[in-house]
Amino acid sequence: MALLLAVGARVEASRLEVTIDPVFNGEPLRLDSLRYQTAADEMISVTRLSYLLTGVALQRQDGQWVEFPKSTAWMDLAARRRVFQVEDVAEGSYQALRFYIGPDAIANAADVSKIPADDPLNPNLNGLHWSWQGGYIFMAFEGHYRTGSEEPKGYAHHLARDPNRTSIRLSAALDLRKDAGVQIHFDVANLLNAPRPLSFERDGTATHSREGDPIAAALVSNLRGAFRVNRIVSEVAATAALPKVAPIDLPAKFTPYRFTLSRTFPVPDLPRDNPLIVERVSLGEKLFNDKRLSRDGSISCATCHQPDAGFTDRLAVSRGIEGRSGDRNSMPLFNLAWKREFFWDGRAKSLREQVLMPIQDHREMDQSLEKACEDLAASAEDVLSFKDAFATPGITAQKVSLALEQYLLTLSARNSRFDRAFAGKASLSDEEKRGFELFMTEYEPRTGQNGADCFHCHGGALFSDHQFHDNGLEGEAPGRAKVTGSPGDQGKFSTPSLRNVALTAPYMHDGRFATLEEVVEHYSTGIHRRPMLDPNLAKHPETGLNLSAPDKAALVAFLKTLTEESLPPP
Repeated sequence: MALLLAVGARVEASRLEVTIDPVFNGEPLRLDSLRYQTAADEMISVTRLSYLLTGVALQRQDGQWVEFPKSTAWMDLAARRRVFQVEDVAEGSYQALRFYIGPDAIANAADVSKIPADDPLNPNLNGLHWSWQGGYIFMAFEGHYRTGSEEPKGYAHHLARDPNRTSIRLSAALDLRKDAGVQIHFDVANLLNAPRPLSFERDGTATHSREGDPIAAALVSNLRGAFRVNRIVSEVAATAALPKVAPIDLPAKFTPYRFTLSRTFPVPDLPRDNPLIVERVSLGEKLFNDKRLSRDGSISCATCHQPDAGFTDRLAVSRGIEGRSGDRNSMPLFNLAWKREFFWDGRAKSLREQVLMPIQDHREMDQSLEKACEDLAASAEDVLSFKDAFATPGITAQKVSLALEQYLLTLSARNSRFDRAFAGKASLSDEEKRGFELFMTEYEPRTGQNGADCFHCHGGALFSDHQFHDNGLEGEAPGRAKVTGSPGDQGKFSTPSLRNVALTAPYMHDGRFATLEEVVEHYSTGIHRRPMLDPNLAKHPETGLNLSAPDKAALVAFLKTLTEESLPPP
C-alpha cells in the first residue's frame, strides 16, 4: 500500500519566472543611443542585442543539479523579449541557477525546417541562424561606436560555433515552495570591459567566431561575468492562458488546402483563425485579379503585382487609377507566409490588414470598401463563391480581406536553379559559385575574409531577414520611423527577398536602380553614411568594399540563379 501511495502521489511543482534586463554599468540599456563609454574610451550604442538561452538547471541545497531541457528562450532587446518561464520545478529550496548562451551541439546541427513556428529556435522567429552555412548565432551584438569627434562607425559581433557555447552560473537563494521569480542584469559594460577589455578600433569591428578568433574568445570570457542576480521576487503574477483561437466563419463543408514547404524553409506561423481552404484561396485569387476593386474599374491588385515580373510591375513607383503616381516601388508578393509586417515601412501587421489599404488609397485603387462589396454582391457568381468560402451569408470587407490573405499566403518561390543545385539536381557555373561564396562570406580583413557581406540581411533560404535596415541610400526618407515615431528607425526600410530578383527591377523602395549591376555597385562603392546606417554596412571602410569587376559580375550571376523555374499564371 505504501508503494502504491508513493507511485500515485502527485509531485507538487512550482514555476520560476526569469527576467533578464540588459544594462550598462547597472543602468537600463537604451536602444540606439550613442551614449555609453567603454574602458577603451569609445562611445557606443547598441542597435541589436539578441541571444539564445538554453540548458536551464537549478541546484538543490545538496549540490544536485536539476535540469530543465525544454526551457529554451530567445531574448532580444529590440523585440523586448526579456522574460521566460521555468515550469514544473519540484517544490523546495535551491541555491543556484545555470544556463547556457547558445544551443547544444545537437540542436545547433538540427534540421531547422522541422522546428515549430513558435519555438524559440525557429530561425524565422529569432533571425539567429546561418542557414546555408549551418548553425545558430548564439549572440548577436551590433551597434555604432565613435572615438573622439569622428563620425560613428559600425560594429557587429556574432558569437557562434559549438566551442563558444557559454555556461552562466549564478548563486541565488530560491524558495520554490511556491511560484517565484529572479531578476537578472546582463551588463553590456562587462561584456566589453572585463576581464578581457575589447576595443572596436584596436581589436576589430566584427567577429563571426571563426576558429582561433581572439574577439570570440574575449566575448566568451566576458560573458561569464556579465550576468548577475539583481533581486529575487517571492511572488509573481500568474501566467495568462493563451486565448483560444477559433477559425473565422469557416463553412460547414470545405476542402483543406495543401500548403507545401521547401525542405530548406523554416516552418511559418500561419494564421490559426484563417486556416487555408481551397474555397477561400480560389476566391482570393479571383479577387486579386478583379478590377471592380478599383473605383473606375481600370486596375486590379495584379496590375501592380504581375506574376511574370515576380509580382511587381517593372515601374520605379506604382501607378494607380487615372495614372496617379505613388511614392514606393511595388513589392514582390511571394513567401509572405514568413513575414510579420508589410509594406516598405511595416505599417500593416497582417496580410488581411494590408490588402484593404491599396483598395482605399486615393493614389492606388481609390475605392470604398462598401462600394467594392456592393459591386461584388451584384454578381450571382461572386455571391456563390463567397457562400462556398464562408459560413455566413453576405459579402463584407472582412471576408474580402480573409480571402485575399489566403491567396497571398500560398504564393511561394522555392524552386530556382540554385535550389535544384543545392539539392544536387542541377549545377552552377564557376562564376555563379564564386558569386555565392562572396554573398555568404563576411567582410572581415582581420581574419582574411573579404566577402560582400550580403547574407546579413539576405541570408537564409528566404533570402531576407524580414527586418528593417538603413542601407545607405542617398537622400532623406523617414522609412520605418513614420510608423514607429522612433528616431532610430529613420531611413530604415523592409528587406525584400532576393528570390526572383532578376525579374523585379527596378530596385529599392523608390526604384532608383535600374539594374542588378547598379545595386551591386551601390554596396561596393556607393554607401551614403549617416547615424542609423546598418552596423553591418557601417563597419565597412568609408571608401567601400571596392569589389573587383569579376567579383561584381559573379554576384550578379549568382543572383540570377534565384529566379523561379515556374511562376503562377497571370
